[in-house]
Amino acid sequence: MRALDRTTWTLTWRLLRGGGRHGLLAAGLSVAAAAVCTTLLLLCVGANLGFGERAAHADWRSPVEAKGDRAVAVQAVDTTFRDGEPVTVVDVAALPGAHGSAPAPPGMPRFPAPGEVWTSPALGTLPGEETTGTLGREALSRPGEKVAVVGHRPGDPAMTTERGTDPRRPGDIVTPTRVADFTGERTADGYGAQYQDLMKLATVLVVVPLLVLGASSARLSVSRRDARLATVRLLGATPGRIAGMTAAEALLTGAAGAVVGALGYAALLPLAAEVPVAGGSWYTADLWVGVPTLLAVLAGVVAMVTASALGGLRQVVVGPLGVVQRSRAPRMNIVRAALFVAVLVGYWLMSRGKELDIDMVVYFFAAVFVALSFVGPWVVGVLGSLVTAAARRPATLLAGRRLLDDPKSAWRAVSGLTLAGFVAGFFVLFSIGGGTPWGGPDRLALSVPGDRVAQVQQEVTGRLERAGIDAKVGTDDDWVATGTGARGERQVTATVADPGRLDAARAALTDVVPGRRPVTGEEVGWQREQFAGDFQKATLGVLGAGFTVAIASAGITAAGAVLDRRRTYGLLHLAGTPLRALDAARRTESLLPAVVLTGASVLTGVFCAAPLTLAGGSPQFDGRSAALLAGCLAVGFTGLAAASAASRPLLRTVAHTAGPRPD
Repeated sequence: MRALDRTTWTLTWRLLRGGGRHGLLAAGLSVAAAAVCTTLLLLCVGANLGFGERAAHADWRSPVEAKGDRAVAVQAVDTTFRDGEPVTVVDVAALPGAHGSAPAPPGMPRFPAPGEVWTSPALGTLPGEETTGTLGREALSRPGEKVAVVGHRPGDPAMTTERGTDPRRPGDIVTPTRVADFTGERTADGYGAQYQDLMKLATVLVVVPLLVLGASSARLSVSRRDARLATVRLLGATPGRIAGMTAAEALLTGAAGAVVGALGYAALLPLAAEVPVAGGSWYTADLWVGVPTLLAVLAGVVAMVTASALGGLRQVVVGPLGVVQRSRAPRMNIVRAALFVAVLVGYWLMSRGKELDIDMVVYFFAAVFVALSFVGPWVVGVLGSLVTAAARRPATLLAGRRLLDDPKSAWRAVSGLTLAGFVAGFFVLFSIGGGTPWGGPDRLALSVPGDRVAQVQQEVTGRLERAGIDAKVGTDDDWVATGTGARGERQVTATVADPGRLDAARAALTDVVPGRRPVTGEEVGWQREQFAGDFQKATLGVLGAGFTVAIASAGITAAGAVLDRRRTYGLLHLAGTPLRALDAARRTESLLPAVVLTGASVLTGVFCAAPLTLAGGSPQFDGRSAALLAGCLAVGFTGLAAASAASRPLLRTVAHTAGPRPD
């Protein structure tokens, strides 16, 4: 393509080198923005793929009933606990005549013989059982997971007794099922699906601000670059040549940033694998996106940077003389505000009175982010008009004129903080947690058929006495182990005097009733409590990533704005404007839109969260939520002020070294 021929690359390289150290600094800022964008994008993609890999390695524990006479084995699943952590126990038995044809469960070299126990490395041994072998990686969804596979005869009570399910413990208990293989199936409900939904939502809340940062990186020092390209256009360069030079520069900086970001992702991968989610850390390989996906993300970042750079070329190509003379840019259209309102109204109408699918929520949130990006420059332009009209000091007048003349540039400086404010407002209404209301942490409960209560109670008492465990045995109808829905069942309880002997008491009572294991009230709600903790960590992680991107974006754009306007700053300083007035104007230019837009985006986030929290009961706004929101905003505005202060030495250098024609 002629637009990207050797001449174009030569001219682009000369313009980059001819920009001096300030030009190289602007290019470096663009590279840094693209690198941050690439690293976090790859981490988000890796986390989504990682949850899929985890689920794939746990599918075999959700057996699929074999059709006809294809069954070769019986499989059942139960969950017990050790030191408060869940232990998944998979009971298997080969059917008569299928001992040689029964496939080996994942992570095992062969089908286990009756009486054999295979355990994961983290589990070691089961109480009272001798371990036959160690389960391999294929059987485990994560490092540190505790899993045991126990071999039985097909007529053993563990393989013939029906096991009732508990809606509070999805996937914990699976009744004996005749299977043809150990492929299993992906369950659509349960907390595994909720984790994947949470990751989808977290991804869109992080990725869209990243895309804005990546797109903004191509517009750093845009006025200075447009002036140079407009001069080249006036000297006779064709529109294709101008577009080629712009694309070439964006390709260079975008590709460099993408490569640096990929290296950052590779360096952070081992650290990311140590982040505990859903009970433990990750296998590093699960978070690796793979070469095809890696190349696709890198190409996407470069394409986004290039498209953003080309998007602002119309004025350079059509009216280069106006660019050279720095004529006033056109005002923002009120259609932007109408689009923003239309998106919010559409979201409210779609979500009112019904539960939205997670994919629909993700699409709507992406649309809200795009609408915020559209309405932001319009709001900045309106602020510029108001500030200019009400200005009583030179710094305020300068800030108002800058907001009015170039609202898109001012928006880029605060866009990250605005979008992070939306995320903070969204999460402020969510509150998941609280202890389980069932039983106590030291009381084991066992579901028992009504006609066997006295017999089981006597057996429990005898076993505990023989094990030397001091416990009070009783019977009640509390909803701990009796959550199976079976009629005529009661629960036999054992309140252990010494909490340190709880696991020993559990081991003594494990097979009192075949297929049913004793549990405490806290253990019944272990998945709920684990998800609640992970939800809070995900909230902090998304907010941390969002405000990190916001502060990085503010720092990069603040330095880029100084370089972009160095001719203006130089002329104002030569005309007698004090540096403190220029700096005050710069602070006002960033702080005022940040306050207005961030406040509006927080309210928008609350508005979008309300239908989701109302669907689950009522919104939760308490002191902790208020503290979280206040802390996020404090961090954001402190980072914005720090970013402005960090570029103050650059402003001083630019103002002192610039002459009447600094370009």
